[in-house]
Amino acid sequence: MMTKILEASQYIQGRYKIKPKIGLVLGSGLGIYVDQIQNKTMIPYQDIPHFKRTTVEGHQGCLILGEVNGVPVAALQGRIHAYEGHPMEEIVLPVRVLATLGIEYLILSNASGGINLNYHPGDLVTISDHINLSGRNPLQGPNIAELGPRFPDMTHAYDSTLNEIIHAVAKNHHVDIKSGVYCSVLGPSYETPAEIRMLRTIGGDMVGMSTVPEVIAANHLGLKVAGVACITNYAAGIKSEKLSHADVKLVAEKAMVGFATILTETIGELKKLGKV
Repeated sequence: MMTKILEASQYIQGRYKIKPKIGLVLGSGLGIYVDQIQNKTMIPYQDIPHFKRTTVEGHQGCLILGEVNGVPVAALQGRIHAYEGHPMEEIVLPVRVLATLGIEYLILSNASGGINLNYHPGDLVTISDHINLSGRNPLQGPNIAELGPRFPDMTHAYDSTLNEIIHAVAKNHHVDIKSGVYCSVLGPSYETPAEIRMLRTIGGDMVGMSTVPEVIAANHLGLKVAGVACITNYAAGIKSEKLSHADVKLVAEKAMVGFATILTETIGELKKLGKV
């Protein structure tokens, strides 16, 4: 694994010399945020050693290196998922490569189904904590000591200071944002109404099929992490309509203005505070 990480990072460094400070993971329908990145270099995943091509609609599969508010960033435009048949080590490889390139912060985004009855399609929600129900963990197997400890603490998996900055930025720019617990499931089928009732009972506010493996790997690496979910649909059983990925992608794209404002201004605030 370390050989793969180093080969991928060396290839990227050969294409882009500036050390990124912040990593971004852009989920379903949110990849068009790359239009906000200046002075960018775009590298398709298939060109990077050991990166896997994305196959899900709305996940373009490209690494974008450039600047946001004068801060060097590295954005993963799309991700691969366990439900596609990929092992966990391949899912988290890009995050591990970004850490090797030098990022200190990782801000992830995704499309989620709203379990909380106060959530509505188009809402943005910071992830305060998660429940991993996928039955998988990217740290299974021998520990890679060069990356982090055998038993990383997950008490503060999502950095509270970073979340506070995001909420302050949202308030200052009149963007409504909520906070909640994200439930991670394997997929690819959507949940049943009974499963959604169970997730609500155990404390879940939203549900999706990504993000948690990357968050675990990032905490193992010692990165400061934040997650922003776009509620793209009511979870099963809340409304009578059937769920579709096309609708998920469409709602995420409509939420892009608020999402882009929050992300861009949060990066600017981190710069003002001298954190990057």
